[in-house]
Amino acid sequence: MSKVKVGIIGGSGLDNPDILENRQAKYVETPFGKPSDCLVVGTISGIECVLLARHGRQHTLMPSNVNYRANVEALKAEGCTHLVVTTACGSLHEDMHPGDIVVIDQFIDRTQKRALTFYDGSSSSHRGVCHIPMNEPFCSRTRQILCGCLKDLGYSHHSKGTMVTIEGPRFSSKAESKMFRLWEGHVINMSTVPEVALAKEAGLCYASLALVTDYDSWREDTAAVNVELAVKAFKENAVKAVNTLKKAIPRIAEEDWTDTIAEYRDIAKRSVMLPPE
Repeated sequence: MSKVKVGIIGGSGLDNPDILENRQAKYVETPFGKPSDCLVVGTISGIECVLLARHGRQHTLMPSNVNYRANVEALKAEGCTHLVVTTACGSLHEDMHPGDIVVIDQFIDRTQKRALTFYDGSSSSHRGVCHIPMNEPFCSRTRQILCGCLKDLGYSHHSKGTMVTIEGPRFSSKAESKMFRLWEGHVINMSTVPEVALAKEAGLCYASLALVTDYDSWREDTAAVNVELAVKAFKENAVKAVNTLKKAIPRIAEEDWTDTIAEYRDIAKRSVMLPPE
């Protein structure tokens, strides 16, 4: 039975290391540079975990400047088998309200400036070209556990949804927001891509709790999204996310992930096309 170690990437407002017991800070560097902040290693109910603040603990990094490759690489190198992350998001759907949590299962990439793969020739540790399949970007087993915990806790949630990831740091125009709704996007943020794709290339079990803070810019009868509104709503939701993680991580550790981990690593390996010797 494979040993489980859970990496937690905390989004805006959910980067407090107090979620971990026996914690200590660890500063690392990867072939892709330094991650967003130190790794905070510790435990939740005896399960080894590693916490990383996506935007830095003081929120000093805008979404485009987050070193997603270093973040994922650092957590993999630390021995993580799973990444369970949180992200603030806006709703693009009438049935998804501020305060809800969406366990997203698909994404639409609208980013423009980001390094989307480990395999771009910038690191000798990742040779070749990786054509990673993205038909199922998120780990269905981990998502199922998160949904079960949300149900047990009585939190309003949605078991699937499509995340539109924009470049940012600005929010969407009203026209863009309405367009994303026509594309059947459910929620919108600035950080799921390329994180989810890099986790897939790394062979990790990745799942995301998307915390709805607002209705973006499409809705006529509510205030358009702004920093004050989003931060206030996310902080109110952060308690739900922490409770969900504390409940889900022991459940993840109870299961046998040997075959799933082997499958994800095999998919990642077989997706790399190496140059001829």
